[in-house]
Amino acid sequence: MQIDLRTVSIEPQRNAYDHLVRRFGDKPASRYQEGSYDLQAAENLHYRPTWDPDQALYDPAITQIVMADWHDLRDPRQFYYNTYTLARARQQEATEANFAFVEARGLIDLIDPALRDTALALLMPLRHVAWGANQNNTFICGYGFGVTFTQPCMYHAMDHLAVAQYLSRLGLLLADAGALEAGKQAWMDDAAWQPLRRYLEDSMAVRDPFALFVAQNAALDGLLYPLVYEHIVDAVFSAQGGSALAMLTQFMSDWFGETRRWVDAVLKVAAAESEANRAQIDQWLDHWRDRAVEALGPVAALALGDGAAEAVDAQVSAFNARMGKLGLGQ
Repeated sequence: MQIDLRTVSIEPQRNAYDHLVRRFGDKPASRYQEGSYDLQAAENLHYRPTWDPDQALYDPAITQIVMADWHDLRDPRQFYYNTYTLARARQQEATEANFAFVEARGLIDLIDPALRDTALALLMPLRHVAWGANQNNTFICGYGFGVTFTQPCMYHAMDHLAVAQYLSRLGLLLADAGALEAGKQAWMDDAAWQPLRRYLEDSMAVRDPFALFVAQNAALDGLLYPLVYEHIVDAVFSAQGGSALAMLTQFMSDWFGETRRWVDAVLKVAAAESEANRAQIDQWLDHWRDRAVEALGPVAALALGDGAAEAVDAQVSAFNARMGKLGLGQ
């Protein structure tokens, strides 16, 4: 008996779904394209919200930004559920390794008590900032239009919960549960935190999802993360013997560097769509950037004292340069 083995090439009857063929041509689609494009519910929505009968359930007119195709606001990371969870799983493994390294070698005990108190005073209230960012990005996902725009906002919301949880673990490692409660009381009562708390509460009242995207993801995060995690923790605290703090907050620094690419891509494409869009985004950026600067000054002073103003100014200059590369703020 003889068996002949040979390779048979089977041509697929179609390369991609019809809506993807219309967009990208008759060729195989990527998983990101299959999981992101033309999935936005736009027809047969059955009812209008009882709290706003003039608004459709998913309504692009809720924002002042106008796009011919909202799916142009794509994510350069090409995150869909699978790639997102795999990326975050790898980062979680690295973060867990950092926590284990610091705990096993007793590096927290080597931090000067005064620096430890300063770190707790700065970082513990930021748990509540991260929660506010989670709420804001959840709103953008719920009321924005176009899956390529809204899908990453939900991932972003969950990332902010991760930031809050890592800060909680850091507080428990530096002190105990009392540190978390002290951070909450500082957030509620201390004068240094009230401008930032007011910023977040005012942003939660913004109904325009793209305006909220600018206020939260561009202006506030764009100044807070490099100021706190890259400058204060990574540079200042490390120079004072707090390198363990930089290890425990590495996720925040790495995460901001990654997500900044997505925020910049969204702003650049939306601004390039029309002069009206560009002017509106510039107006929002000016307003929320100035408010963020006012809010972050007292927070930076908790760690930097008289050097806070100079540090904030340096971050504002870097932020303005970043926006300038996107054709904004000029």
